[in-house]
Amino acid sequence: MRDEVHARGGATVAVLHSLERWEANLVLNLRLWCEGPAGQAQVWNDYACTFQSPRAGEEMRAFETLMTSLIEYAVRPLVRHAVHCACVGSDECIVLNLVKTAADGHLNDAALIATLIAGPAKAEAIAMLAGQVGEGAKQIKPKETYRRSTDATNVIRLH
Repeated sequence: MRDEVHARGGATVAVLHSLERWEANLVLNLRLWCEGPAGQAQVWNDYACTFQSPRAGEEMRAFETLMTSLIEYAVRPLVRHAVHCACVGSDECIVLNLVKTAADGHLNDAALIATLIAGPAKAEAIAMLAGQVGEGAKQIKPKETYRRSTDATNVIRLH
């Protein structure tokens, strides 16, 4: 039974190279952030290299708050693929679609997408954060290399 729970959010539904560059970078930043402090530092670097202070801090805090909210309020552990994996899992794709939909201004639809991960109680707040994160994510220049670090709790990493 436990393996069924882990597999639910990890089914491959896309590949990184089929996504727009900002979308692939968002998925990679989600993976890095979940890896722990070293990965989070790489994400912070993305924001610092893209935005002037204090906006860089504001944008990163929005991303961090979104990730923390998704993990904290998730109805089950989020499943992700390894940083270097070319696959995009279903949970990662849900987060991507949440951010993209919210950034496009469709907050009601984004709130519905948020319920797939966090349930209805926090969906509206998560959708609002996702919109801000999406606007910032579209401006970040994707990086080419990612390093591995330690795992985060309440997130399952597949291959």
